[in-house]
Amino acid sequence: MASNEINQNEANIDFDEIRPFHDDEVSQVIDGLCNEPYFVRMIPALFPSVPVEAVLAKLKQVKTIDTFQVEFIIPFLDHIIETSTSGVTADGFENIDKNKSYLFITNHRDIILDSAFLNVKLHEKGFPTTEIGIGDNLLIYEWITNLVKLNKSFIVKRGLPVRQMMEASGTLSAFIRDSIVHGQNIWLAQREGRSKDGNDMTQGSVLKMLNLSGKSSSMAENIKELNLVPVSISYEYDPCDYLKAYQYQQKRDNPEYKKSKNEDLTHMSMGLYGEKGHVHFSFGTPIAAELDEVTDPNKNVQVQQIAEIIDKQIHSNYHLWPGNYVAYDILENSSRFRDRYTDEDKRSFLHYVNEHICRLEDADREFIYETILKMYANPVYNKLGK
Repeated sequence: MASNEINQNEANIDFDEIRPFHDDEVSQVIDGLCNEPYFVRMIPALFPSVPVEAVLAKLKQVKTIDTFQVEFIIPFLDHIIETSTSGVTADGFENIDKNKSYLFITNHRDIILDSAFLNVKLHEKGFPTTEIGIGDNLLIYEWITNLVKLNKSFIVKRGLPVRQMMEASGTLSAFIRDSIVHGQNIWLAQREGRSKDGNDMTQGSVLKMLNLSGKSSSMAENIKELNLVPVSISYEYDPCDYLKAYQYQQKRDNPEYKKSKNEDLTHMSMGLYGEKGHVHFSFGTPIAAELDEVTDPNKNVQVQQIAEIIDKQIHSNYHLWPGNYVAYDILENSSRFRDRYTDEDKRSFLHYVNEHICRLEDADREFIYETILKMYANPVYNKLGK
């Protein structure tokens, strides 16, 4: 679908299927959640120190999205940070303005926490939180859809036939542009699905989708209007690393392998509650000025150049941890970064890796070991520009 075809009908596009809930819908949605047995059974895990009845009573008093985030989502995430990390930090706030809206594009490691932790750090600094792009493949039950839409999530449709996918991409593109024009920050992953090997690269399809709703024949101009800022996320440990490595083994052994919905739920749970060590966010600079250099008339070349601009900032702004350097030196059989970690750092990292491998009953341990090492080494390679 051409970009001008979308713009001619933009005023008539109905975002209801994908948009977050509005304040005037909150009460009805919360009433539905409070009567959903699966959600109610989750409450003790979400708020272990508060009686279920007290949580439900407090929920029913919520009338706005902001109140829901401040009174429920942020406290839950603070608990996750306290119990499963060694701290979540951020820098680069001087690069963004509270009075402007941005499209924050990040590398993608965790299904839930990439955007969730980003919003925690924005909230702490007094910035508006983002609307969050989430794939509909993760929305297994209606109550999960309602819960994430209360938390300012919008739906990214996947797995559709080609014509329907083009229409869905056009609607998604128009929604993102409309949100930014009306002062709302957006979070979007640089790729569909998480990076499972630590090699963070922006997918061209994401940029092509964003371009669909632009009015210019220049992709660079259309992207510029979205005020795009790359953000780097650096986890010291990925709780799902061994699960991601095992998926590689399964694909190696069975090319027809496809993950199940239950696997997504396992990854979400492990990502939330598993040990992550330190987590750091680094806000890059808006890429508008760099986009002025993208002048090639070939759209595919423009896609490649814009992706490289985003990737360069994400890679250069990584905060690398001792385990990243240990993994690099092992794979390279070198001591290049020996000054970046101690003997204890190395022992601790390798103990962590081996403990995770031991969780897999039928693993090709040598393959899993090397795959996990590559996950942690790839950010080093990328930061070096290799």
